[in-house]
Amino acid sequence: MLSRTADGLYWLARYAERADSTGRLLMMGRKLAMLPDGVSGDDWRSVLRVTASESFVTPEADVSEGDAVGILLLDPANPASVRACIDKARANGRAVRTAITLEMWEALNDGWRRLERMPLDKAVRDLAGLVDWSRGYVARFRGAVSTSMLRNEGHDFLRIGSAVERADTTLRLLDVNYHLLLPEGDAIGGHRDHYRWNALLQTLSGLRAYYHVYRDNVRPWHIADFLLTNRVFPRSLAFSVGQMRYHLERLAQEHGRRTDCHRSIELFDDRLARMGDGDIFQYGLHEFVLESQAELNRISREIGEAYHF
Repeated sequence: MLSRTADGLYWLARYAERADSTGRLLMMGRKLAMLPDGVSGDDWRSVLRVTASESFVTPEADVSEGDAVGILLLDPANPASVRACIDKARANGRAVRTAITLEMWEALNDGWRRLERMPLDKAVRDLAGLVDWSRGYVARFRGAVSTSMLRNEGHDFLRIGSAVERADTTLRLLDVNYHLLLPEGDAIGGHRDHYRWNALLQTLSGLRAYYHVYRDNVRPWHIADFLLTNRVFPRSLAFSVGQMRYHLERLAQEHGRRTDCHRSIELFDDRLARMGDGDIFQYGLHEFVLESQAELNRISREIGEAYHF
């Protein structure tokens, strides 16, 4: 496979996942706004921070829901906005048109301009419907990949891109919410913590799965384990890293060579496998997340170097 095709498939998957994740974050902000203590500008700022979009507002600004919707849903200049991600996913799909199926292209091409001329006030009013549409757009593409694409190296690059983006989103979301929900001196386990941790799990479609695993109240140390080391929850760090390892191994066998990215992903995956219950919280959640983000970024660069994109 040509390196530019591998690059296009990898980033097509990343932008599609990012569009879905950004929509989820907007709905998390909306859910927090419905809590008894409401949501403050600092809370909306934290939603921007997860997507590295904080630079689109001034440091002293009190960020409103309208600000967040404009930046994260509609702004074409923000590479994390739903509109920009859908545009870039389609552009990458067009660039690798011969490497994807007709069903995949139709999923990318259908209605992709919906957000182009959307007024901000209408977007705020219809936020839930627009997020549902964007998630459905991405879900249709995922379904087309699942049911129509050959399980060849192109499929491997798509799956690697999806896994990298999911892992990155989970790490960002957990780190930002750790500081939001557990400020210095605050007691753990109050109603404020409970509702906001629930909102975090709902954002990742993991609330029912969490209760299935732990069958008790939401506890920060259990959430850390669930989102970082659980190997059967599809948005956990460990699951995503496992997917990266599997598809990179397939590529190594296809090309007959192993590179730094293969060795790095094995070490990362093995480290996560050794983590026991509560180990991450005792180690330091913030420190572990920062280290994992740095490792994930390094592996992503190594993948690009290995396959020349």
